[in-house]
Amino acid sequence: MGNRSAVLLQPEEVSEIQRDTGFSPNQIIRLYSRFNNLDKNNSGYLTRENLLGIPELAINPLGDRIVHAFFQEGDDEESLNFRQFMRTLAHFRPYRKSKDSGGTLNTREQKLRFAFRMYDLDGDGFISREELLAVLHMMVGANISEEQLGSIADRTIAEADKDGDRAISFSEFSECMERVDVEQKMSIRFLH
Repeated sequence: MGNRSAVLLQPEEVSEIQRDTGFSPNQIIRLYSRFNNLDKNNSGYLTRENLLGIPELAINPLGDRIVHAFFQEGDDEESLNFRQFMRTLAHFRPYRKSKDSGGTLNTREQKLRFAFRMYDLDGDGFISREELLAVLHMMVGANISEEQLGSIADRTIAEADKDGDRAISFSEFSECMERVDVEQKMSIRFLH
């Protein structure tokens, strides 16, 4: 299977993916190998089950939401090709203003958009109280009472909702996250 990744990934594809995502050629080749290891059926694409089989995602309370985000990159909600996989991973690439010329998927705004989609369960561009409650349930399970969760959701909406529509828009979400170091918190160090 190691040779398969070297054979199928052409230099021009590596260059295009590098331009799109900002990953180095070595990182792309390593991630292609990881992609192929996850592709248990050797089909050339990943399914939700393939990603949920990653131990770190399987134990993450938001693992299902993270996996869902991978499938928002393309038209097919059942399978994920390598380019879509790389575009999603690029959101987690550390951002360095001085060095980043390739790919804009890891900017602060793109990282915030990615995080916003974790909460916007129905994809309507707003985080409702119900969506916030659902995500809080995923994160804390039964460790907090319904009343406490409702109180947290209500307080969060009240603080973030500037226009009084009882929902959080992306701009309101961004404003709330102003003091959060999203560039660091949403970064994974990929090997060079």
